[in-house]
Amino acid sequence: MNLLYGLQSATRNRFLSGVNMLARRRPWTPPAGCPLAPRLPAVHANWGLRTVSHCYSVISLPRNVHFCRTLKNKRSGCLSSAQSKEMGVLTYNWTVWGDASCSPNCAAVREARSFHTSAPRQAAPVPLLMLLLKPVQKLLAIIVGRGIRKWWQALPPDKKALFKDSVKRNKWRLLLGLSAFGLLFVVFYFTHLEVSPVTGRSKLLLVGKEHFRLLSDLEYEVWMEEFKNDLLPEEDPRYLTVKKVVYHLTQCNQDVPGVSEINWVVHVVHSPKVNAFVLPNGQVFVFTGLLNSVTNMHQLSFLLGHEIAHAVLGHAAEKASLVHLLDFLGMIFLTMIWAICPRDSLAVLGQWIQSKLQEYMFDRPYSRTLEAEADKIGLQLAAKACVDVRASSVFWQQMELSESLHGYPKLPEWLSTHPSHGNRAEYLDRLIPQALKLREVCNCPPLSGPDPRLLFRLTVKHLLEDSEKENLNITVKKQKPDALPIQKQEQIPLTYVLGKRTAG
Repeated sequence: MNLLYGLQSATRNRFLSGVNMLARRRPWTPPAGCPLAPRLPAVHANWGLRTVSHCYSVISLPRNVHFCRTLKNKRSGCLSSAQSKEMGVLTYNWTVWGDASCSPNCAAVREARSFHTSAPRQAAPVPLLMLLLKPVQKLLAIIVGRGIRKWWQALPPDKKALFKDSVKRNKWRLLLGLSAFGLLFVVFYFTHLEVSPVTGRSKLLLVGKEHFRLLSDLEYEVWMEEFKNDLLPEEDPRYLTVKKVVYHLTQCNQDVPGVSEINWVVHVVHSPKVNAFVLPNGQVFVFTGLLNSVTNMHQLSFLLGHEIAHAVLGHAAEKASLVHLLDFLGMIFLTMIWAICPRDSLAVLGQWIQSKLQEYMFDRPYSRTLEAEADKIGLQLAAKACVDVRASSVFWQQMELSESLHGYPKLPEWLSTHPSHGNRAEYLDRLIPQALKLREVCNCPPLSGPDPRLLFRLTVKHLLEDSEKENLNITVKKQKPDALPIQKQEQIPLTYVLGKRTAG
């Protein structure tokens, strides 16, 4: 699933102060005894708990898995009475967790922000900075590098020798100049580091927050122009559900730095894509394909908590800063490539290799790191909202099973900007014990029913057993027609012999 973040221009890339902040700012940690605040009575007025028996029809599998649908049509029975448990199920009535409301010990006392779908506006052009800066940098590097190569090739041999002798005589001056440049680069880097108040991790920020917020507003207009015919109305139950989940998460995490400063606005897009993303300015976009893929509200709450974490942690600005820094360094290497390579064809090949190395050694690993951090913080946001955090890893197991049943190729993780489904599930399983302790600190109601991870494993086991039985029955049925002619061939001579003996 593409969980989107960052500035998304033509290529929709996902992606901004001082050294003294390193010493003064502290990381946010879940409060030891969450501040007491009165419960908001109107937040969960319509949130009841719907429970059904654990049948194959409510198995933790995506709704678009053909294997599961076939099984549902053939069998309608539940598990044995010992295995029959109750679990929450996502339905289009959208009635959910009356007992999983935000604990008063973890809900901050703040004025509730409104949620609405803004009317589509005329899309503003994507900023010229994003469209032109990167191509202009590359073009400038290519022109300079190619010019250096042509100049060197046009030099007579005697002048080439004089130039080499001059470089040898002034090598210490050149080394000193390069060292000064490197020192300036290091100073520039460390003076643009900022410590995240949520995680305590230092991150590079090159773009001012105000400028980045402006870019986010322009990007929002572009998305609204694209989705203007696919937005669900505010009366749609799916829209109301997403709005309630986002409202629930943000109200229960008002003490987290950044949550209360953002005006969260919900948009639900009618699209089969299994996707959701939150812009840095708080615009939440959820696709109906994601709503059809989650099994219950707990999974949806974790996924939206993950996306909210991206916005709160400023991952878009951080990724954009890294991209600008790598583009600057890449421009230097690109100039060297075009200056050193004797032919343009070799320079083009070297440029392609340099871009791929940058992508797979820096861009994608960094994106995977940000995704893992959003998983961790999103799980904490969900835990403070009294969500069943155990359901988080089940979703990624569902996605992995769905892809395997559909026969999708399993690509190596290093080729993706996101961790693999299996690795995400394992990572969340390691974080779940800590999230459960956070629920206890926030005085959330105890979790009822079996562990959804255990139910999922039992379900998959039963599915595999039933599949093996069906395959065995099909194999037996195919073998029976082949056995009939053999029996007839054996009966003909036996009948003939018995007839002869009777006549004799």
